[in-house]
Amino acid sequence: MFSHEQHSDHRGNDDLLSAGLGLAGLRSLVPPAFAEPLAPTAEELRKRALWNSWRGIADLAPGGGYGDLFGFLGAVPGREYSAYATLPGARQPHRVLAQIPDSFDAGKRCVLVAPASGSRGIYGAVSVAAAWGLPKGCAVVYTDKGAGSDYYDLDAQQGVRADGRIGAVGQHNDLAFIADAPVNARGVAFKHAHSKDNPEADWGRHVKQAAQFALHALDQALPQAAPFTFANTRIIAVGISNGGGAVLRAAEMDGDWLDAVVAGEPSVLSGGAGARALYDYSTEAALLMPCAQLHMGNLPQPPLTAALQAGAVVRCATLAAEGVIAGATPAAQARSAYELMLSKGWTDAALRAGALSTGFDLWRAVAVTYASAYGRYGVDAHPCGFSFSAQNADFSPRAATAIERAAWYSDGSGIPPGAGVGLIDSKVQLPDLTYAGLQCLRGLWEGNGEAARRVQAGIEATRAALPRSGLPVMVVHGTDDGLIPPAFSSAPYVAAAQAGGRDVHYWKVRHAQHFDGFLGLPDYAARYVPLLPYMYAALDRVQAHLDNGAALPADATIDTVPRGPGRPLTAESLAMPR
Repeated sequence: MFSHEQHSDHRGNDDLLSAGLGLAGLRSLVPPAFAEPLAPTAEELRKRALWNSWRGIADLAPGGGYGDLFGFLGAVPGREYSAYATLPGARQPHRVLAQIPDSFDAGKRCVLVAPASGSRGIYGAVSVAAAWGLPKGCAVVYTDKGAGSDYYDLDAQQGVRADGRIGAVGQHNDLAFIADAPVNARGVAFKHAHSKDNPEADWGRHVKQAAQFALHALDQALPQAAPFTFANTRIIAVGISNGGGAVLRAAEMDGDWLDAVVAGEPSVLSGGAGARALYDYSTEAALLMPCAQLHMGNLPQPPLTAALQAGAVVRCATLAAEGVIAGATPAAQARSAYELMLSKGWTDAALRAGALSTGFDLWRAVAVTYASAYGRYGVDAHPCGFSFSAQNADFSPRAATAIERAAWYSDGSGIPPGAGVGLIDSKVQLPDLTYAGLQCLRGLWEGNGEAARRVQAGIEATRAALPRSGLPVMVVHGTDDGLIPPAFSSAPYVAAAQAGGRDVHYWKVRHAQHFDGFLGLPDYAARYVPLLPYMYAALDRVQAHLDNGAALPADATIDTVPRGPGRPLTAESLAMPR
């Protein structure tokens, strides 16, 4: 089940939670440097991966409340155990990594299982799980759930090794991902898009296998207290976004191996009324949202720049010419697109917060990767002709450099663009540059050809069932989430689970959107509150329930108060439930 196991100690100027960076180091706008950019050490890569993982998820800016109102970033000494884990039938492994603090209490055995959010690398849930669990003496185990930052350079035939360094095919036997690619393929491949495993269909099994690795690691770390088993060790699964969806998939699995689940802003497709697949609403948003947002005033800034607005006007004209929306002027077309999205279940709050995803072209990046994953397509087989590569200034593809490759493990988000890898769209054409490619992606959801059926079957394989009867589950979601709207994800899941008599509890947080990490931007900080404090509070409630039978909270809509421009976050703003 596990291969290429490694072990390391983290004490003194190094630790489990931040590799010694602490709050001040994580706040630095400059990532930890490599002494030799062409050949960073495993220790340097780990530190930089933690820096990126923290900053990608949490708001650590002064005034944001982290370390004051909520959260912990003190030093936690301990040990790490890592490996590749492989599910039966999978083509590619997923990474698992267990952190065991020196304060682990073998008399009160506790493990948090934390799948990465998004498609992030192995430390992608550190701010969600480790910041709560490690100071309490719990072990934490992560999985990249078959995605992650193990990119593979098709030109150089090089990829990421077990310790994060770059290795070459034929020279190193521990590459995390070797793409199954045609001869003379060019560019970059990565696990989420090109493993041919449709990893999302198995996210629940990834979570359970990570829990099994945690028990295995504890047996090694504390042999005098072994064996560690599901029967004698508390297992809590916690995650946000894709990680939230993964722990809900774990919740449905048979057996009593799992003691509780906390899912934040989960990307989950359920059988509940109103549920929509991520691929459905992301392709819809990619096409319609740029135009619809022209109708909306006072959008959060950045990133809706003048250039993006000009492109949105072109998109409105394209949609009108295609008969998708009505109107003879940009203003009328924008209103039509806005009303169309409302009719499909989007809220004004979700559309407003979605400006971030529009501005960063996130909808298209998500749709391209997921189309490949759902259809189990390999390199050079994308049904809409997309690929990935390093790029020149004019966006033409080129070979990646050795310096770019060296930082993939620490800097990659799991879905390009980023870390020197860009998205190559073979259908780009004037006047609406990305429309043809997006139309093709949308056709994989709406169509009935072979490629569409293949993608649709992959999506259906990700549909969640009800959680196991009697398993306590808490779901936390921001009402203003513009990437994974609760109306399409958590709300239908919770309604179906509660109707089925399951022990599911739901907190809706007003004025919380999807990305705490962007609250460092002043306009977002003024408008929105972070979600992480409610995740920690939900874990507190679950712990009290498991320890002494305290009742889990009733469903609630938490009426937060945005702090406004230039003001620090306060306890009054958070309005934490009592």
